[in-house]
Amino acid sequence: MRTSRKNRRALFAEPNMIPLIDVSLILVIIFMVLTPMLVRSELSVKLPKSKSSVPVSNSNALTVQITSSGALLIDGNAVSWNNLKNELILKLPHAARKTILVEADHSVPIEKVVYVMDVAKRLGVGKLGVGVAQTPR
Repeated sequence: MRTSRKNRRALFAEPNMIPLIDVSLILVIIFMVLTPMLVRSELSVKLPKSKSSVPVSNSNALTVQITSSGALLIDGNAVSWNNLKNELILKLPHAARKTILVEADHSVPIEKVVYVMDVAKRLGVGKLGVGVAQTPR
């Protein structure tokens, strides 16, 4: 007796995609977590040095950084100069109790630092500070 081709089982050769999708999603999650850290480490600010500096508690302070290229960062997030006031309003719901720490690279013109401090003061910030690197005494 002959078996017909219709009765034979056809081979089902298809790759299993589920492990590939799992690995892809894990890689996406890893890159999503690492990217902000890499960007923060890449944008460094060389602070001016001072022998008399007072440490500020980071829990209550909002950090505004100005890099040597002129980029503006609020708590590590890039902000345009035109949106500085709006971003500070969003970050400072109770401005009278907040501290703003301006960290500017030593090559940044003083006008930019003064502009940031002026905007913060007009919003009614409680305390303003300039970030410096402490030198050993």
